Amino acid sequence: MVRSPRVESLAVAALLVLAGCGGFVANGVDSSADQSTATETTTPDAPSPAAANGTLEVHFINVGQSVATLLVSPDNETMLIDSGDFTDDGEYVLQYLDRQGIDRIDHFVVSHNDADHIGGNAAVIRHYETEKSGVGAVYDPGIAASTQTYERYLDAVEAHNVTLYETREGDRIPFSGVETTVLGPPEPYLENAARNENNIVLRIEHGETSFLFTGDAEDDQEAYLVDTYGAALRATVLKAGHHGSALSTSGPLLDAVDPRTVVVSSAYDSQYGHPNNETLQRLTARSVPAYWTATHGDTVLTSNGTAVTVSTQRAAPTDPLSLRTGDPIAPGATESVTPRATYLPRSSPRTDTPGPTATDGGTPAENTSGDLIIDRVRADAAGDDRDNLNDEYVVFRNAGAEPLEMGGWTVSDDAGHSYTVPDGFTLGPDETVTLHTGSGTDTDTDLYWGSGRPIWNNGGDTVTVTDADNETILKRSY
Repeated sequence: MVRSPRVESLAVAALLVLAGCGGFVANGVDSSADQSTATETTTPDAPSPAAANGTLEVHFINVGQSVATLLVSPDNETMLIDSGDFTDDGEYVLQYLDRQGIDRIDHFVVSHNDADHIGGNAAVIRHYETEKSGVGAVYDPGIAASTQTYERYLDAVEAHNVTLYETREGDRIPFSGVETTVLGPPEPYLENAARNENNIVLRIEHGETSFLFTGDAEDDQEAYLVDTYGAALRATVLKAGHHGSALSTSGPLLDAVDPRTVVVSSAYDSQYGHPNNETLQRLTARSVPAYWTATHGDTVLTSNGTAVTVSTQRAAPTDPLSLRTGDPIAPGATESVTPRATYLPRSSPRTDTPGPTATDGGTPAENTSGDLIIDRVRADAAGDDRDNLNDEYVVFRNAGAEPLEMGGWTVSDDAGHSYTVPDGFTLGPDETVTLHTGSGTDTDTDLYWGSGRPIWNNGGDTVTVTDADNETILKRSY
């Protein structure tokens, strides 16, 4: 690893900041703090919130073949993870931050120092230090890059006297109002300090909901995470690793995280073929819907601690293997976002309720069987509901360990429309079946209501399932 003497001295200074400190001191904790003395103060680790208060916002900014994510905590602190590609010099990120009225970056997290993740670092630091209220601190995994983009980033850190922390597994970032855990990179570094395998990995928890950010982690770092943390990785939302490359978002990681949904950030015409079909097939096999910034545009997730609502600039397919059928939306588009779906954590009965919905996830489910759950409800089909009936559906899952004999069971809505499951139909353990509103040929994974008109109200409805003896098995309102 080659570094100039100046870069080497900055890296040593960052290490000295950490010496003897069990936690971080970020300037953003106290906006009045003097940067020249901030490194001499010790701040205890951020406490875990006893209960979720307020709203956490997570903004996946459409920056083309790159990534930049803005988080706004319930206490109105801000965190920026990465800043887009070097080719646009932070243009799209700064435009978005200005539109959101962000006056200060309390925590600037650099997942790793590849030029497509730090492309706007220098511009963001310069802009916020000269025209806004500053940058609290920068968190960096400490592995240098021999690029001009990296040099400009460190020049900006030095020129504006911004606190820079080398950040590793077990360190803490005091992002007020939520629980933030740093899961990588480990000590020692993985795979000879390869940048893609030594990302700052963050898990952000707000109440019952959680988000996992793995940067460009590939097979080695993902394997390390799974081996070290296992089910503790579980998160409501996962950012797809390395823009959806084939070497990231592996089967073992998905099984450990068990996400309700995944967000992919890459260009529509990615020269690398992102997101890769292998990754999309892994998501499809696990019935995990995906949002792609290239077709959904800016994607904003809001958590009230009990559910996560996804809002996007454009309505586009979320079935992973259908992502590319959506129309592209250019980075920098300014149209507003619209709520598309609400997701509950895996610990709760699951539902995906497209369209404007209450963020409390709906009314509690009445579930007398304990095995059948609603995995997703798509009430608002793409385009005109009447012309796309099979894109309106309910996905049921058998969450039990034994097969469910569902022949003769009835599914109904609030208006009394009803559908009867064909005789002999069985849903195996952890298997799903999608009940489409329109017509088609029934299979083990897809059933068809045969209705000539929409069934599920976009503004809210109740899904009721009764067995052959007319006993209520499941009742869920969205």
